[in-house]
Amino acid sequence: MLAFAVCWQIPGTAAIKDSYDADVIIYGGTSAAVTAAVQVARQGKTVLVVSPDKHLGGLSSGGLGFTDTGNKSVIGGLARDFYHRVYMEYDKPEAWKWQKKEEYGNKGQGTPAMDGKERTMWIFEPHVAEKVFEDFVKENNIKVYRNEWLNRAKGVVKKNGRIVSIKTLSGKVFSGKMFIDATYEGDLMAAAGVKYHVGREANSVYGELWNGIQPEVFQHGHHFKKNISPYKKEGDPKSGLLPYVSAEKIGKKGEGDNKIQAYCFRMCLSANPDNRIPFPKPEGYDAAKYELLARVYKAGWTETFDKYDPIPNKKTDTNNHGPFSTDFIGQNYDYPDATYERRKQIIKEHELYQKGLMYFLSNDPAVPADVQTEMRKWGLPKDEFKDNGGWPHQIYVREARRMIGQHVMTEGETLGKQAITKSVGMGSYSLDAHNAQRYVKADGYVQNEGDIGVHPKTPYSISYESLTPKKAECQNLLVPVCLSSSHIAYGSIRMEPVFMILGQSAASAAVQAIDAKTAVQDIDYEKLKTQLLKDKQKLVFE
Repeated sequence: MLAFAVCWQIPGTAAIKDSYDADVIIYGGTSAAVTAAVQVARQGKTVLVVSPDKHLGGLSSGGLGFTDTGNKSVIGGLARDFYHRVYMEYDKPEAWKWQKKEEYGNKGQGTPAMDGKERTMWIFEPHVAEKVFEDFVKENNIKVYRNEWLNRAKGVVKKNGRIVSIKTLSGKVFSGKMFIDATYEGDLMAAAGVKYHVGREANSVYGELWNGIQPEVFQHGHHFKKNISPYKKEGDPKSGLLPYVSAEKIGKKGEGDNKIQAYCFRMCLSANPDNRIPFPKPEGYDAAKYELLARVYKAGWTETFDKYDPIPNKKTDTNNHGPFSTDFIGQNYDYPDATYERRKQIIKEHELYQKGLMYFLSNDPAVPADVQTEMRKWGLPKDEFKDNGGWPHQIYVREARRMIGQHVMTEGETLGKQAITKSVGMGSYSLDAHNAQRYVKADGYVQNEGDIGVHPKTPYSISYESLTPKKAECQNLLVPVCLSSSHIAYGSIRMEPVFMILGQSAASAAVQAIDAKTAVQDIDYEKLKTQLLKDKQKLVFE
């Protein structure tokens, strides 16, 4: 499928930059963007991917190799094909460069890493995932415009309730019949004038239990289990607060706020001396920033390496763990609506914080000797993220904007208390929210808040109408990543396999809307369902 590029010049003026046209324009470079593009191409329509990212796959190729699988039986379509292709990559002897296949083990998250019967592999290295996404693109002749950033101020042209074109900061104009916002931030959605929410709704808004502020609720253990003073001089409020502790008084249980769960980088680490870059001392390093962690160690904490989850070739997918970890709590509140410049600053702050943390763990005398000794064995892998010094190219945007669309997915539906009639895919992971704030309790000790992990009894369906804006706001846009969901329901939906599923389903809906010459809100769901089932998507739990 080829799209057309046109370059024109008005007499007496400089040349206007290229304009590009396709049936479907996809904005984003995430795993959802790739599956959406593949689906459009396979259904005979033209498609262009306009990606602010240089690397395709988002978190799936950005360090999150220890897949949040949930119940793998409800992962179908192109998502399952992705994990099958990963399996096929690791079926090649040359894939096992640093480790014998039989030495790897088979640890996965809720499922074995390698499923020989289903020929799927759920745990993988970043470069393998990126290769699979690039293979998808090449096989389907999909044109991807990389490092193209939407002009959020005046780059979206709408007419009669429909997006006509989008313009990037480089001056390129992309026109289409249908548009899909597959970014983690929802920038196209927002620029198109679609209503959205940032932060946690009060429980009263959607009749939920786990959405709003959750003081003294600890469901993953990422909290201070012993009394730790948050003050520079222990026990002395007059000395001031340590870094990264909020002076804001915590709200009441169940109230809403503008806070979002913490971000981090999912570091890929290696303890292989032949494939390891030692942790350097980052610019602006200050050990005082990690004093709170020093006090946690002093209190007897011993769980440093509990989330060094193994991926092939003696590497890890290292996630946050404990009361003070790679999650940079409270430092991302303005990210969703921030300018590109401010976002880059926030991302850099997260990078320096996390690199500083690793240097602190490896070198500071306040860290137990056994932890230091073990940490010095670890480093960034030489053979991952080669153009970024081994550091992931994608920050873990666990949550940003969330559309307020035709239907809002809520806790009740994810927990099976309410039914969905227009399913376009399924989720099954726990309602997983990371800490949103670190505050001082009334007794003068520090605590984290926002860490929720509630497990659905069975997988649940996701509504088509959660991918579509209200018709009055936009008629030709689908949003499979920043979809319409409450904060706590999004905590379950926001998993990479689900994003791939919803990206593919959104693409099928876009194609049907083009064929029917109708708004995305008005397509025939039964026809869409037929296509989804043909593509082996899972719509209901059996």
